[in-house]
Parts: sequence; structure tokens; C-alpha cells
Amino acid sequence: MQKLIQIKLHWQIFIALVWAIVFGYFFSGSVRYVSWMGDLFLNALKMIIIPLIICSLISAVTNMGTGKNLGRIGLKTLVYYIMTSLLAILTGLILFNIIRPGKGSDLDLLQDVSNLGLHTTSFGETMKNIIPTNIFRALAEGNILSVIFFALLFGFFITRVGNKSRNFLTDFFNAAYQVMMKLTLFIIKFTPLGVFGIVAKVVADNIDQLSNLASSMGIYMLTVIIGLTIHATITLPLILRFIGKSYPLKHFKNVLTPLLTAFSTSSAAATLPLTMEAVEKKSGVSQKISNFTLPLGATINMDGTALYECVAAMFIAKIYGLDLSITQQVLVIFTALLASIGAASVPMAGLLMITIILSALGLPLEGVGLILAVDRPLDMIRTATNVWSDSTGAAVIARSEGEQLKIQLKSS
Repeated sequence: MQKLIQIKLHWQIFIALVWAIVFGYFFSGSVRYVSWMGDLFLNALKMIIIPLIICSLISAVTNMGTGKNLGRIGLKTLVYYIMTSLLAILTGLILFNIIRPGKGSDLDLLQDVSNLGLHTTSFGETMKNIIPTNIFRALAEGNILSVIFFALLFGFFITRVGNKSRNFLTDFFNAAYQVMMKLTLFIIKFTPLGVFGIVAKVVADNIDQLSNLASSMGIYMLTVIIGLTIHATITLPLILRFIGKSYPLKHFKNVLTPLLTAFSTSSAAATLPLTMEAVEKKSGVSQKISNFTLPLGATINMDGTALYECVAAMFIAKIYGLDLSITQQVLVIFTALLASIGAASVPMAGLLMITIILSALGLPLEGVGLILAVDRPLDMIRTATNVWSDSTGAAVIARSEGEQLKIQLKSS
């Protein structure tokens, strides 16, 4: 039911986008009467960012269990997920710097970003500032990196205390996370109104260069699609071929049904039963491996989404006229990786991830409206990429444990 609501919401966003363009173009003088909806929507997103990061990351870390419970398979799985997510983000970053979508755009956006927080900060200073001297000040000032660091540290040491305290805190943050998901879902229901207010204002302010805006958005979408295609058809198959010692094409044919389902529903979680069945019965992965790697992957492994968010953040910075430094690009990589772990199971996770990354960079959230306007087709492709990475991971981990698969190389 939740997935049906989300699909309906995507269509509502698309309709809101169309009407926003019409309204902003033909009634530019009256756009002030609707732009407030975008402001309220962005304020609501800002309101939930900090508590969502804390609850989701702590819940994710504590639910992984203690180091003893994770064991060898758990460690291998986490290394694989982190490695593939980093490769995806780097692919997106390299492509962005080659194609440079948004270059030449000079949109009259709402906020001045000439005082971007990290504009003159060195890499060493950025890393030093990750550790907060006062966590409450970091929370109040919205220092995203410090909040992420504290949440990960706090979650880890919850797993190191006695059973009574560990169980209590784990249950507490799981419950808090569920509440935040409900609140997030409530705010997301107003996304069409927020997109209408934001896009109508942008269109009204840029009537003379709408073709330039449309061209920039098209190049941005193309950059994301090329990046996802490279990751899905080159990076992951190479990992499966040389690390997993298996035939990528055979495995792809075996999981084609869950991939098509993920593409049409934009939900890795909804596709999970089909993915598990295909990986076990067709590719020959044991139930022990699939039962651990695939549910965990559906929760924290988001290669496609991480790549998309990296390009999106860079694109938004570009349309504000900013060229991010190496330090800031490293920050994008770091934040995109952690955000992909923490916000993976949140409805419309991409929306929450991009707000986290933009907040970490000190960029206004207004650019979210432009990204959401073309989100649906990209969401379908990146979700299929996520599921393909999950299924590939299950096969790689199974082979590393010495399992004999139906897709393995004959010489193995």
C-alpha cells in the first residue's frame, strides 16, 4: 500500500511540475501568492533533518548487532556495500567533472551563496571540525558532519554496553526511528505543493532563459543515466567476474524479473522476496547468505541512489554558480555514503539524502525542487541499480565462502 501511495505521489509531483511551469510563465506577477508553499515545505524538511539523521544512523548501527554477532560474513558484506557505493559515487563525480551539467546556467535563485560555509575551509580543517566540541551546539547549528559522527559513535557504543542497557537503547531508537518515518511520510505528502511553489518561483524569475534551464536539466539527467549505466554494466559485472568468479550475464538473466519489478515500482524493499527467490533458486546462493546479505542490502546498500545524490548536489551547486573545491567534493563523497546508509529505508529516500548533503555543504535547499521535478525516471533506474548491486553482492559473498553456484566460472 505504501508503495502504491509513493507511485501516486510521483505522478502528483509531475502534475505539480507542469502546472508550476504554466503558472510561473503566464502569471509571473502573482507567483508570490504560491511561493510560500515552497518555503514552508523546505522549512519542514530542515526541521526533520537532524532528528532523522540521529535516529536512522543509530538504529542502523545498533540493529547490526555486536561485532561478534556480525562475524566474518557480516564484515565481508559491509565491506562490499561500502566499496560498491564508493565506486558509484566516484563514477558520478568523475562524470560530472567531465560533462559539467549546469555550466553556464545563471538562474536567479532565492538565496545568496557567496558565503558558502566551506568555501575557504581546508581539508584538514573540515576533518577536524567533524568532531564537535559541543554536540548540543552542533545540533543547534545544524552541523551535519558532526551530527553524523556523533550518531555513528553513539550507536557503536550502544552495542558495547550490557544487555539491559543495550536492549533498552536499541528499542528506544528503533521506536524513535519509526516515529520519524511517520513524520517524514506526512511531510512528503505535501511534496507536490512544495514543488509547485518552488518551481513556479524559479520559472517566473527565469522566463527569459527557460530553454537554458531545460537544457541544463536534460544534461543533468543524462549525466546520472550514463553514470548508473556504467556502474551497472561495467563496475558490478567486473566485480562479479573477477572477485566473485562467476558469469555476470548468467546472473543478470537469473535476476531479470526482480530487476524489472524494481524498475517499475522504484522499491528495493518491495522487490526483496523476488530477489531472494531468484538468487537462491536460479543462481544457487545458499539461504544463509541470501537471508543476511539481501535484507541488509535493501536497507543500507544504495549504489544507484548514492551516485544520483552526488551528481545532484554538484549540479545544484553549479546552478548557483559555485565550483566545488576538492575538499568540498570529498565532503560530498563522504556525506553521500553515510546518507545512503542512514536514510535508505525512509520513504522517498532520495529526497532526504539530498537535503542532508546540501545541508552539509551549506547550500540552500531550494534546488531540491528542480531535482524532484525530474526524479521519477531517475528513481526507476537507480532502484534497479540498487537491486542489481544487492544480488551481485550475495553472489560475491557466497563465492568468498566457498559455495558452489550455478553461475560460477567453469574453471572455479
